[in-house]
Amino acid sequence: MSEESSKGSDSKSGNSLRKNQKKESWLVRIEKGLHDFYVTPYRRSFARAQRDEDDLFMLLVFAESLGVPNPAAYYTMEMLPLIYDRFHEWHTRMGMERSPLDHISCC
Repeated sequence: MSEESSKGSDSKSGNSLRKNQKKESWLVRIEKGLHDFYVTPYRRSFARAQRDEDDLFMLLVFAESLGVPNPAAYYTMEMLPLIYDRFHEWHTRMGMERSPLDHISCC
């Protein structure tokens, strides 16, 4: 008899679990919709701000190579291998037709 009562309580908890999942999925959909509603008009501005921050970071990392004194050159040298693959995009976006660095020939 105890097994039957435990099966009954399992099915009740299973039903309530499904209802909670259904309710959560509805709430998640509402949340995503509201997020898109508020963020979409500013997505381009956010992307531009992110790109500007990335450009400044690239300039800081490559400053010593470009002839600009950089007091943190020792620490930024560790970042060079991580950002070499984006260097071509950066220097063309900055208006430089060719790579300004002698030791990096990407064009």
